[in-house]
Amino acid sequence: MALDLSVETTARKPATSRGKYLFGPVADFLMLGGSAFLILPLLFFVPRDYEGPLAATMVVVAYLVNYPHFAHSYQIFYRNFGRKVRGEGYDRSLQLRYIFAGVIVPVMMTLFFAYGAAMSNVRLLGFAANAMFFFVGWHYVKQGYGMLMVDAVLKRKFFDDRDKKVLLVNSYAVWILAWLQTNTAVTAGQYYGLQYYTFAAPSWITDIAVLAAVGSTAATLLMLARHWRKNGGLPYNGIVAYVASLYLWILIARINPLWLLVVPALHSLQYLAVVWRYQTNVERDVSDAVSDPEPKILSVLGPRYRWRVLGFIIGGGALGYLGFWLIPFVLTALVPYDKQVLGSSLFFFIVLIFINVHHYFLDNVMWRRGNSEVSKYLFR
Repeated sequence: MALDLSVETTARKPATSRGKYLFGPVADFLMLGGSAFLILPLLFFVPRDYEGPLAATMVVVAYLVNYPHFAHSYQIFYRNFGRKVRGEGYDRSLQLRYIFAGVIVPVMMTLFFAYGAAMSNVRLLGFAANAMFFFVGWHYVKQGYGMLMVDAVLKRKFFDDRDKKVLLVNSYAVWILAWLQTNTAVTAGQYYGLQYYTFAAPSWITDIAVLAAVGSTAATLLMLARHWRKNGGLPYNGIVAYVASLYLWILIARINPLWLLVVPALHSLQYLAVVWRYQTNVERDVSDAVSDPEPKILSVLGPRYRWRVLGFIIGGGALGYLGFWLIPFVLTALVPYDKQVLGSSLFFFIVLIFINVHHYFLDNVMWRRGNSEVSKYLFR
């Protein structure tokens, strides 16, 4: 989620109790990143005999949360896509971004993977996996920054432009360091049966990245201390989200093998907190939102808008299953390719990388400053 939500166009009126949170103080803490601080220490005490079952469980949990998180971005991005392409209600810059992310990027990726598969170019396809890790790291830290901006708006504890630059520089510094460390630690590996490759970076570049990350972290701490004194507090849930995203989910992700399996679910949960709040407000804006659903027996869940939100969530789960399992399964059965060279899971490999990378581009358009729908439905 490339949340660029320095949305100070939102009126700076006193926040109501509900308006201070996405869902509530405890729910926000746990969903935005606080659960990471509770779960990570416990993983070090898991007996070796239980690591296998726990790993299998976490893979299932990650998929149950991960699939809807990806699918929701498609549901929101391509909703009324024709209007977005025509620029109706959007400025020229945002219109072009919608066209680029929604049309040009998927066409380019489709051509890339089609060429790589047709030529049985394992090395070319392998570099796509490294590109995915590159964009996923970027996506994680941008989402962490975005969550901090969201909580700052909700709490009416805004950051000025200088403070935002400090936060962003630190985000990028930590991300680059983590990516370089991955390329140093692993030169080649297997991903869905295909070999992927990393880039050999000189040790001095990693040393510079370490200094940059340490320096930017120190600058961020000083800025937050100054911000706390000036504003009489901080958007604490946003700080938790920022720290978890940068340091727990990116920089020290390899600290425990089980932790690598938990992180995607926590990242997705963070995203779902914002999307579900956003979609709830979208549905509340419909004229018959508060009326009872038909038949009356359905009113046990509440007014119509709740059922529509539930339908959105269920639709996301179904779309995620379609994208991650059914489509690659059908393609594997119907499209011939050299399985001796590319393995038996080529289309699962392609779909997973395609969705992860495309997801970054979608979010970078949807959740950026200047998109009027964000301020209209996220912060009400």
